[in-house]
Amino acid sequence: MLSRRDALRALAGLGLAACDASKPKRGILGVGERANERVQSALLGDHEVSAGDITPADAFPVYHVAPGIPMPPAGWRLLVTGDVERPLSLDLDELHKMARTDARIEHHCVEGWSAIATWTGVRLSEIAKRAGARETEYVNFRSFDVPQGGTVGYASCWDRESAMHPQTMVAYGMNGAPLGPAHGAPVRIYAAVKLGYKQVKYLTEIQFISKRLGGYWEDQGYEWFAGV
Repeated sequence: MLSRRDALRALAGLGLAACDASKPKRGILGVGERANERVQSALLGDHEVSAGDITPADAFPVYHVAPGIPMPPAGWRLLVTGDVERPLSLDLDELHKMARTDARIEHHCVEGWSAIATWTGVRLSEIAKRAGARETEYVNFRSFDVPQGGTVGYASCWDRESAMHPQTMVAYGMNGAPLGPAHGAPVRIYAAVKLGYKQVKYLTEIQFISKRLGGYWEDQGYEWFAGV
């Protein structure tokens, strides 16, 4: 019998087999993605997932779209904006003062590899509560990881249910140490319920919005929901 994860990947594969790069959301791919999203949404729960042994640091792959490892801009702060009662502008010290959460999570990359780490940070649901975020359908994540020749940083939009999952966090630590530049410092979004390309590093802004947006890879034809 197929596992839940294998079944979801099989559904995604059916759509990708008919991908037209010039029209990534049309035809069979678009139909397949919408069906896949409904299945993944139905399977998503708020249960917390545990993982196995931690992957050695030198074996945990790193990724960014900028030519080199992005470094925080001067005066970096994390903005929380959109449909919120109290827009926030948080520095790292303020995030450290909020309720802490830890979770050992298995990272699944769309390329087929997996790795495990223990992440430390603040639940996104706690940040949403502090900002007085209203019940928007989507949450958008923006970063300062900018591709060569580009002007807009890496981004990804999530469904609200995944964003409010108890293991979805703004992570500032990895395996008991401060988050390093290669893995998204000063903070990144991390969760047990999304594929790797949805987990935005080098985070600058969290937007609670009613309109569904795409993302760096989603706009190039990658699946939007990308659940695990």
